[in-house]
This record gives sequence, C-alpha cells and structure tokens, in this order.
Amino acid sequence: MWKSDELLKPIWHAFSALDVDKSGKVSKSQLKVLSYNLCTVMNIPHDPISLEEHFKDDDRGPVSNQGYMPYLKRFILEKARDNFDMQEFNKMCWTLSYKKNMSSRSLLISNEDAFKVWCIFNFLCEDAYPLVILAEEIEYLLRKLLEAMGSSWNQDRFAEYKLQLSLQRNNGGLSAWELINLVGMAHFSKGMNRQTVSMGITQVYQELILDVLKQGYVMKKGHKMKIWSERWFILRSNTLSYYLSEDLVDKRGDVVLDQNSSVESLPDREGKKCLFVVRCADRIFELCATDKKRKQEWIQALQTCLQQVRLGLLSPHREARLRRQELRQKHTVEEEELTERMRQLQATNENKQIELEVMRKKLEEAAAIAAMEEERRKQTQTDLQDRYMLDMAREKMEREQMEQQVAQKTSELDQYLQRVGELEDMYKRLQDALDQQRTAKEEEEAMRRRQARLLAEEAGKRVELEQLHLQQQRAMCQVQAEKQELVEERQAQERALQAATLQLQTLEEERQGALEQYQEVTKKLTLAANKTKKWKTRVAEHEGLVRLIQPGHKGPQIMTNWGPASFTDAELELRKKSWQEKKNQGVH
Repeated sequence: MWKSDELLKPIWHAFSALDVDKSGKVSKSQLKVLSYNLCTVMNIPHDPISLEEHFKDDDRGPVSNQGYMPYLKRFILEKARDNFDMQEFNKMCWTLSYKKNMSSRSLLISNEDAFKVWCIFNFLCEDAYPLVILAEEIEYLLRKLLEAMGSSWNQDRFAEYKLQLSLQRNNGGLSAWELINLVGMAHFSKGMNRQTVSMGITQVYQELILDVLKQGYVMKKGHKMKIWSERWFILRSNTLSYYLSEDLVDKRGDVVLDQNSSVESLPDREGKKCLFVVRCADRIFELCATDKKRKQEWIQALQTCLQQVRLGLLSPHREARLRRQELRQKHTVEEEELTERMRQLQATNENKQIELEVMRKKLEEAAAIAAMEEERRKQTQTDLQDRYMLDMAREKMEREQMEQQVAQKTSELDQYLQRVGELEDMYKRLQDALDQQRTAKEEEEAMRRRQARLLAEEAGKRVELEQLHLQQQRAMCQVQAEKQELVEERQAQERALQAATLQLQTLEEERQGALEQYQEVTKKLTLAANKTKKWKTRVAEHEGLVRLIQPGHKGPQIMTNWGPASFTDAELELRKKSWQEKKNQGVH
C-alpha cells in the first residue's frame, strides 16, 4: 500500500505547475483535468459529480489548494490501492510540471535522466511544503552518483558549496528543479561524458526508487524441461523477478520471498558450478552464477532481503532515510534547546546589566550629594573665617582633616568603580563557574551515589570481616590448644625416643656381642663340620671293616666266633633288613 505522503509529493509538483501566478489557486477546469488524470493512472473510478459538489459555492472563481486537498484525500488518495504503476503515476505528474520549471539552459542529462533525478528528489526531500532537499541528502545523492560513475568524492569542494548554499538560503536546501540543474550542469562530475552520467543516474534510480538490491544474468533450471537457460534477474525488497533479457520487455516470472523462504549453496553437479537454490513455500528455484564471486554476492543479497522480510523492515534505503530524518529532528531539537538556553542566559545578562546601570546611577547621585556638601562646607568655612579669626589654626586643621576625608572618599569612589568593573568580570566568570558547578554537582551526585553504594558494600564487607575475625580467633584458640597438645605429645615422644634410643644402643651392644659369639661358634661349627666330613668320608670308605670306637653297651653283648660283636642288636636288625631287601631285589 502506497503511503499518502509519497503520492502527495508528485501531485504537489503538478498542482504547483498549474498555479502559474504563484497565488496558491488553480481554476476548477484545471483541477478537473488533474483529478481525471490521477484517477485514470491510479485505476480509480472518476466521479466528476463529487468534485462539482465539493466546489459548488465557487463556480466562477479559482479554487485554492486548501479546498482541493480535502477532496484529494477523500475521493482519490483514500481509494488508492497497489493495483497501479507508480512509474506511470510519476510520469503523469512529471509531464504536467517539467515544461514550466525546467531551465532553458543546455544540460548534460536527457529529459529521461531529469525525470529520474526528479523521482529521487521526491524520495529524499523533506515532508514539509514547499518541498526542498537538504544539504545532507544532497551530499548522500551526489556520493551515490559519483560512486556509480566510478569517480572519487571531493569533500572540500562540497563543503564550500554547502557554505555558499547556507548563505544564499535560510533553509539550506534546493528545489527539485535546482537539483536537476545541479546534476545536469555537472558541477560535481566534471570530466564525465553524457553516457556515464546517464548510467550513474539510472543505477541510483533503480537502487533508491525501484528498490533494486541486485540485478544480473543468472542461469536458471527449468521446472518441467529441466534445462538450463540464462535469465536476467532483479532482486527487490521482497521479490526476485526474472526476464528474458536485460531490456525488461519479456517478464518470465516472480519469486515471492516470505518468512518461510530460504537460500543455500549447492555442490557442483551435472557439469555446473557455482550453484545455489532459493526455496519458497510452493517451488524450488535452482540457479547457477557465472563465477564464485557473483554466487556469493547473490546469496548474501538474498539473505539480507530475507532477514528484512522476517523483521518486517522496509527497504534498506528507506530505513536509512528514516534514520537520517530522525537524526536531523534530534539535531533540530537540540539546537532549539540550545537557543532557548542562550535566550535565557541573554535575558539574565540583560537583568544584570540593568542592575549595574541602577548601581551606576546611585553612585552618580552619591557623587552629586558629596559635591553639594562640599559647596556648603566651603560657604560655611568662609563665614566662619570672617567671624572667627582667632580659631584659624583649629579651622585649618579641620579643613585638612576634611580634605583627607574627601580624598579618602574619592579614593573609595574610584575603588568602588573599579570594584564594579571587577564585578562585571566576576559575573562572566560566575557564569562559567555556575556551569562548572552544575557539572560538578552532577559528578558529585554520581560520586555520592557511588559512595553510598561503596559504603553499603563496605558495611557488608565489615560484617563479613568481623565474622571472619571471630572465626579466626576461635580457630587460633583451637590451634593454640592443639599446638599445646602437640608440644606435650612431642615431648613425650622425645622422652620415649630417648628411652628407645638407649634401649636400641643396649640392644646394638648385645647384638654386637651375640654376633661375635655367633662368628666364633660358626668358625667352630665349620671346623667341626669339616672334621665330621672327613670322618664320614673315611667311614664310608671303610664301612664294615673299621668302626669308630664308641662307648660299649652295658647290656649283654652278642658273641660271635671271633669274639664279642662290634654292633648292637638294633644295628643287627637293621643289617638284616638291608640284606634281605638287597636279596629280594637280586631275586627280582
């Protein structure tokens, strides 16, 4: 839905063109023609009867724009929908206005380019009438044009032009026709040919007016035939349109972007590189860019567009224009506040000047009174001189005293006047001091709040520290008691250690003595073992023939043919068993 402010600006140009004598009034016949053209372009049923009834009391004279505006809003703008071509609407208003306002001087741009600059003016100008474009928006437009033409921006040159413009006009702005002359006379684009300037204006017009975020040739895969074909794509705020070629004559379709739409990159396949896809609610569009850079640019532009659709924002340039207007309004409010403060300070200064003037008059009156008193004193002195010749010395002394007092009064008066000058100087410094005091008070208030917060934190920390201190004292007492117990335990352990040490020394001495005895016994045992081994060897060699002489058995001995036996009965039994076993083994 088009906003009424966007429609009113072109209509205002057409109405102003019909107002030839600049009186703010247009005849009814011209308004009928204008209304009929507007209804035709905007696809609104024309109702001539309503126009006649609206101005039925003014059939013979001209009609004022104040009377036409209510009719325009009620019978035309309120009925307007999105079913008309905005370019045709602008063309119609341009046709009614440009012939009476365009300069006769030769311009570097064509009428078509001038129309585009006129549309850009309606987009960037302020909403107040008569329509003007401010210096900030002029700088924005010229920067965009020079960037589109591939030229560099000269800030110093524009600063001089801005200063000259502010001196010539109170509002510091240009009308639409002055802006067309500025662009057409190539004041900031010297050295550029007509074709370059036209291409720059067209690019800015498409970007700002037609909301073209990106355009170019992209390969598109068909939905039915599945073949790749090259199409000219144009990305706007919520629509991706594609045409047969860049002349925009044969339109092949639109891709409506909504909150459910998405864009993503695809891997290379089917011999195609730089693929990406746009997914919508009902269809999927597979696209192929010419190179990786253009693929990334298209994906980024589509993602930006989808983000704005999800957030419900306007086009980027409209959002930027609204932000610039808000900044200007904020700056205007700040300037008005500063002006009001300066006016208040000036009024205060004037009051102080009035007070100083009153003080000066009082000083002059005091000086006049002092002069009159001086004259009266001189007259009295003359009379007294004639009458009292004898009191001359006393009178002379009094006169000297009075002269000293007068000199003192004069000196005091000079000092007072000097003090008044100092007061004026002090007043100026007082104003500075007041500003500094106000700033200091604000800082002091912030510091006081911070100090209060720090005091509260300090109180909390103090409570925590006191608790920690009590805990530390209890812990120290407990540690002291444990330390005392540890000291006593250590002393007991030392005493036990000393006793154990003494006992260990005793045991060590005993072990040493036992070790020496053990070594002696070991030596003896070794000697005895060696001897025993020798004897065993000998006995083994001479077993049965030679026996060791052992103490005889006190019982009865076994008698043999050779005399008493040399072995006992038990040994005899053992020998019998041994012989029997050997015999049995020999038999087996």
